[in-house]
Amino acid sequence: MRVILYTGKGGVGKTSVAAATALRSSQLGHRTIVLSTDPAHSLADSFDVPLGGDPRLIAPNLWGQEVSILQEVRNHWGIIQDWVAELLAWRGLDEIVAEELAVLPGMEELASLLYVTTYHDKSEYEVLVIDCAPTGETLRLLAFPEVARWWMERIFPIERKAATLLRPFVKPILNIPIPDDQVFKSISELFAQINRMRAILTDPETTSVRLVVNPEKMVIKESQRTLTYLNLYGYATDLLICNRLIPDQVSDPYFQSWKESQIKYYQFIEENFSPLPIRNAPLLNREVVGIDMLEIMAVALFGEDDPTQVFFKGTIQGIEKEDGQFVLVLRLPFVSKEEVSLMRSGNELTVQVGNFRRNVILPQVLAGLATREARFVEGNLRIEFEEKGV
Repeated sequence: MRVILYTGKGGVGKTSVAAATALRSSQLGHRTIVLSTDPAHSLADSFDVPLGGDPRLIAPNLWGQEVSILQEVRNHWGIIQDWVAELLAWRGLDEIVAEELAVLPGMEELASLLYVTTYHDKSEYEVLVIDCAPTGETLRLLAFPEVARWWMERIFPIERKAATLLRPFVKPILNIPIPDDQVFKSISELFAQINRMRAILTDPETTSVRLVVNPEKMVIKESQRTLTYLNLYGYATDLLICNRLIPDQVSDPYFQSWKESQIKYYQFIEENFSPLPIRNAPLLNREVVGIDMLEIMAVALFGEDDPTQVFFKGTIQGIEKEDGQFVLVLRLPFVSKEEVSLMRSGNELTVQVGNFRRNVILPQVLAGLATREARFVEGNLRIEFEEKGV
């Protein structure tokens, strides 16, 4: 099964792009399902058809789904949620408030994304297109398996053993709701599923993340940061969608300053996301709602191409640890070291090659470290950072 995730800053049009991609995929004969992990669903509005918690046929070969959050949280977190609610109620919270607070941050989106493993195992569909939440929530969601694995390997066994030892003595005296074996079993099963989900999402032959941007400064900055973290956590990005470009034929003077701004920022996008391919979608003269308008967008984006193909293979940048030091690896083929200059300002690293300039937003693990040296190895620029305390 081919999995394609679309994310971007809120309001850039990622839902429309995801819907258009799914529509084009279905028209090429692929059995396709598109679903949303955003709690504020807008997929149904995009297709202009009602959607619910179960897949619904929208067009030939195309199904849509807006996940029922409450139902999915109960399915995946039910036993755990009941224990958390019981613990909060023991601390004196009102029972209804405790039930609400027991839905921990990120549970909704995670429960939705676990459909990746469900549909992968069932093999009912050939293509799964996911309209993700805005980038901030998506990054926390995609980072969750790494945090969960560390906790399961290092903390979970200790907590389980401690609970087993303390339960017979503490619960009868203090009436503290200590988790029982059923809770720990539920946690183990959930994290096993999360690990399987991550294995699917980090397989570059199966899954691609695609960034949707508008040619605007704040949107681009957030997308740069997103690309850095996607590479950091091992998720392959194969395409960037630049949405809502004002067409050349628009000659109204009112739009002239907007067009000039978009030209400037589009050049910035080309420089800073290279060699990632870019597909453009124009600002259409009507709202992108319904099959007809989505088809227009799909043609603008992909033409005769199959949107399910992998448009780019390899990593644009990555972070490694070598001899105890962090190394930022940037792919810069056909360039020699003498042509490169580096400039650093806070958490931004600027790499200039001739007239080409690229800004890299450093992740937190590198932002506080000083750059040490840079060297070329097989077409990759490797930038070393000083260890803490050096």
